[in-house]
Amino acid sequence: MQIANPLKFLREVRQEVSKVSWPSRNETLISTVMVIVLAILASIFFLIADGIISWGVQLMLSIR
Repeated sequence: MQIANPLKFLREVRQEVSKVSWPSRNETLISTVMVIVLAILASIFFLIADGIISWGVQLMLSIR
């Protein structure tokens, strides 16, 4: 196995990082807000679904 030259490695990493298309501050903010809103909506959905399923199970168990 060949030992890599650390300076060559760092130069290559720097070249690759310069090719990356970084999102703007506005794009990052919008994406973050969208993730938070969708997480809240999913939480509300599962809260309601859990309540309905719980109610249904209790109803079926109460029937004799």
